Formats: sequence, structure tokens, C-alpha cells
Amino acid sequence: MRVAFGVLGPVVAWAENGDGPDEAVRGAALALRGPRHRAVLARLVIARRRVVPVARLVEDLWPERPGNDGAGPGRSPAPPADPVGTLRTFVAALRRTLEPDRPPRAPARLLVTEGPGYALRAAPDTVDAWRFEQAVTEAAGLPPKDVLALLQRALGWWRGPAYAEFADQPWARAERSRLAELRLHAVERRAEARLSLGLAAEAAADLDAHAAEHPWREDAWRLLALALYRSGRQGDALAVLRCARALLVEQLGVDPGPGLRALEADILRQDDDRLDPGAGGAERVWAEATAAYDRTVPTGARARLESTVTLLRGLAVTGGDGLRSARRHRLAAVSAAEELGDPHLCARVIGAYDVPAVWTRLDDPAQAAQVVAAAERTLTALPPGPAEEALRARLLATIALETRGGDVGGGDGRGAQAARLAQEAARRLDDPVLLAFALNATFMQTFQRAGLAPERDAIGAELVELSARHGLFTSEVLGRLIRLQAACARDDFGAADEHAAAADRLAERHELPLVGVFTRWYGALRLAETGTFEAAEAAYGDAAAELTGAGMPGLERGLLPLALLCLRLRHGRDLLVLARTDADWGPYAPWVRPLLLLAEDRRSEAAAALRGAPAPPHDLLYEAMWTLTARAALALDSPPAARRAHAELLPAAGELAGAASGLLSLGPVDGHLRDLAAALRTP
Repeated sequence: MRVAFGVLGPVVAWAENGDGPDEAVRGAALALRGPRHRAVLARLVIARRRVVPVARLVEDLWPERPGNDGAGPGRSPAPPADPVGTLRTFVAALRRTLEPDRPPRAPARLLVTEGPGYALRAAPDTVDAWRFEQAVTEAAGLPPKDVLALLQRALGWWRGPAYAEFADQPWARAERSRLAELRLHAVERRAEARLSLGLAAEAAADLDAHAAEHPWREDAWRLLALALYRSGRQGDALAVLRCARALLVEQLGVDPGPGLRALEADILRQDDDRLDPGAGGAERVWAEATAAYDRTVPTGARARLESTVTLLRGLAVTGGDGLRSARRHRLAAVSAAEELGDPHLCARVIGAYDVPAVWTRLDDPAQAAQVVAAAERTLTALPPGPAEEALRARLLATIALETRGGDVGGGDGRGAQAARLAQEAARRLDDPVLLAFALNATFMQTFQRAGLAPERDAIGAELVELSARHGLFTSEVLGRLIRLQAACARDDFGAADEHAAAADRLAERHELPLVGVFTRWYGALRLAETGTFEAAEAAYGDAAAELTGAGMPGLERGLLPLALLCLRLRHGRDLLVLARTDADWGPYAPWVRPLLLLAEDRRSEAAAALRGAPAPPHDLLYEAMWTLTARAALALDSPPAARRAHAELLPAAGELAGAASGLLSLGPVDGHLRDLAAALRTP
């Protein structure tokens, strides 16, 4: 049974019969018993899959307040004699309700015990508040018609104020306020979509009550006045603006902002060019341009394939479904180009997908292998000559990018050779766009050994300088992120802060949402090195939530538990908490497993796991995996593994182990080298 949770109104749970919280797909409501059971559930939903310690839950359920005798309106009930035991009873009852088919003594998979507390491991699409937040985020990048449909549906999920029965609880206050603000924002964005689609009268009807109920929201008054004007009600529009002015001055003591003042002036001038430029604006331009393209470019024309790849490049940097769709359609475009038997066309289609890449583990290795094979075939088919040099360079850069981390054919050195040839050609041709692509490919091939962060920093610096001169903003972001990683490796968080801030500014200006994934993880790494364990642990949970749904499985899978394990090692915390979870360690399992088995005192199994662990892939977590191997080798007194780890880590002396990833850290490499040398009795 799949369970969904509703907090946009009274807290409820129901057996789900479909893929969303809409009324049409809800099954039977689940019996959640009393208000304290619902309070536990609500508190865990607010934690967003993170662990809430038992002590915190007890404090939230039964706060110690002066004069708290359990009587009187709004007061919390008096705490029971054994609050921890009572809490465990509540949790047990909730588990029976949420997982009725779970066999006796089988570990819970939804409401789990982890470390010092409990966590609700609800899927992101099973909590109406989380889905609502995702819908509002997605709407920001959609055309008005889709915005209207999506927000209309999402606003229908509200059944009342969020966490309605816990309005007086301090632990719910911030989340209730945040969701309420997000709902008001969604109402106004829905009105904007209606205005863009020429539905001014509908927008006005929707906004009338909204503005009256929330008189401090200037955007509500602005949209209402604009909707009235576009409905032919100029007098009513001016009356609304004057009413807004009076309310703002009398109740809040502030004058209307520039948006309201400019709108009033435009209405008085009847400036229709500004007040009603026609339905859609950019949407109209897009619709007209695509219609003209369909009319003039015949179906099946080769130009359509090249245009498709150009669109896919833009789609890929939006993240989420955009990135997944771009990846899927890219391979289809390559296959279609090969079927036409024109190597020049095929080279253009393959080489045009120069989407900047900063992570060294492929999202789809099988697809990458197919792209590399197609690029190699096309290189062979292209005739020799200077006219094809740029096409060959793009194919070579593609091969180097898609063989990152040794995942696809990287063991034979083909990727490094391809990157070098692409970069040489780009410099000969004095082509900045091609050079940025080739530098990205070169970056992906600078992981032959540990300690190469300085070389990667030089690549990042050239990318930043080249891109700033030629307006290549996506490549400039790439250069900033590469330099951020290198700065983390050398323990220079001042420089890393500057690069993160510059990347975020570019991302905001050019609508590049994926950048925030990396800068948020950097913030968690910084806290892991400079802040408290608790602050870093919470930051990693927030960063993981940002990564969910970003469309990058090569980055997402296994990363959060790995980061938490490294954090615990860095701060000297017990690993048993992680060893007893059912976390998906993804591709990092071989190097994590010996330490987890040791935490459970299973030494013989840990030793076998250490002997069976392969050499780590040559990627951004190369030093981190060797450091984990080093810690296991020391704990198990394994000289062969310790000698190999010492040799592999030695070139990274002076760096922070794993921090070159920009995501996590195991502390100074020098400390690990000293421990290994002492165990091996070598200098």
C-alpha cells in the first residue's frame, strides 16, 4: 500500500490509488487516532525526511511552560509520567496504521528509527505540501497556458490552512507561514497567467477577494487593477488603486510602492502599449516564431534536427524533467542523423550538444557509450581537410566529455587524447565557443591521480576569463564551479565563497536552477569543516532535498548517506547509526562497506570487504574513496591496503580529503598520511 499525506488543511493520511494527492485518486482515509498521533506525524513531515531526535519530539509535544497545568484554551497537555515511552507508543501505533502489512519484527520502511530519533521517509510526491511547492517551482519556467493549468490543479489541493489543528504550536509556526506565503504567491502567479492569456475578467473575479483578504500585498492590488483595466473597467481600476493607497497609508503607514504608482500613472494616460501589450508577450513571440518555422521548414528537413539539438541544449540546463528529456531526445536525434547517412549533419548534431558538465559520474553510462560510438563512427566517415576541423574538434570534445571518470572506455586513454586534440584545434581556429567546450572536456580528463586540483583550477580560471570576454555565461558558471571545487581542496573557503556567490549571481540572472544544487552542497561542506556537527548534518539534509528531482542520478544516488558518513568520521561520531539504516549507498558501497561492517563489530566480514573493494574510479571523489579505504585499512591492520592508500593519497598532501568534489570532506590528507605512515613504520 502506498500512503500519501495531507497537511494543506487538517493533517490526514490516506491509501493512495494513483499518482497524486488529488481527490480523484485518494483511497480510504487512515485512522490516525488522537491529536498527539497526528502531531507526531505532522512534526516529522515538517522535518522533510530528516531525523528528529526523540528529545526534540518530546519537547515539542509536551513543552515545559510556566503554569502549564494542562488546563485552559491553547495550552498543551501536561506531560505524561514517561514521555519517551508514550512517544514510542504513538510511533508504534502510527507504524501499524501506515504499514499494516509489515511482518512482525520487520524493520519499518516509512516511519523509521534512525540514530537518536525518528524520520518519515515519505516519497516527495506523497506529501501534498511538497508537491505544491514543486508545482510552484515548475510553474516558473512554463508558458502561461501550462502555468494556469498546473497552479489551478495545485491550489485545489488546499483544504484549509496548512497544519490547521496545530496553529498554536511553535514547531509548526514557521512552516505554516512559509506555505501560506507560497499559496498567496501561487494565487497571484495564476492571475498573471490568466492576464497573459487574455482572461482578464476571470483574473479580476479571482483577485477581488484575494486583495481584500490580504491588503498588505501590493502585487495583489496591482494585478487586480490591471485585470479591471483590461476588462474595460478603467474607473474601477483607479478606484482599486486609490483604495490600496488608503489602506497602505492608514493601516501600515507606508506609501504605495513604485509598481502601484507607475500603474496608476499608466491608467491615467491610458498607455495601452504598457497596460495591454497583447496576450502572452514572450509567449506570443514564441508561438508566432514556432508557427512560422512549422510553415516554412518542411517536415523531415535536416535543419529540423539541428534546430532540435539547439533547443535541447537550452532544455538541459533547466534541470529536472528538462534535463531528463534533453538526454532522452538527444540520443534520438543522433540516431536520426546517422540514418540519413550524412557525416557532416551527424557531426553537427552530435557536436552541438555542448552542455557544460561539472560532475564526473555519468547520469546514463549506457547512453554515453552510444553517443561515443556514434561520434567515433562519424569521425571516421568525415573527409579530411581544414573545412571539417571544427566539426572534428566538437566530436573529439564530445568523446572526452562522455568518457569522464573512466565509466565509458576511459581506461585506454582515448578520452584524454580526444580532449587534447579538441583543445589544440580550438586554439588554432581561435574559436572561443569551441575552446570552452574543449576546456570542459579537458577538465573531465584531469583525474588520472590524486592531487590534480591545481590543474583543474587553471582550467576553471581560463574558462572564467574566456567566458567573461565573450559572453558565454553557462561556461563562466562552469569555470566558477570548477574553481570552487579547487578552492575547497586547498582549504581556501574565502575563495570558494567568492566563486559560489558569482555562480549564484549568474544563475539568477540567466535562469540556471541547477547551479543552486552545487552551491547548496558547498554550503554544507563548508559547515562540515568550519561549523558544528548538527549544523552540517541539517545542511546536508537541505542540500539533498534540493538535489531530489534535479535530473542528475549520477550525482544523487548514494550521495547523502556518503556525505553523512564522511561528516561522522570527520567529527569522530559513531558510524553504527548509519550501519543500521537501509540507506542506498549507490556506487560508493564497495568503499563504505568495510567501515559499516566494522561499526557492527563484524571484523572478518569487514576484512573480506576491504580485500574485495576495487580501485576507485578516477573522478571527483577519488581521494575520498581512498581515504575511506585508508581508515578501514588502519582499523583492520591491513598493511597491503594501507600501503596502497598511502601511495595513492600522497600526491594530494596539503589538501582536504574529498573536498575537491565541492560536496564533502574527510579532513586534511596530511593527517591520514601520518596515520598510515605510523602504522606502516615508514617516514
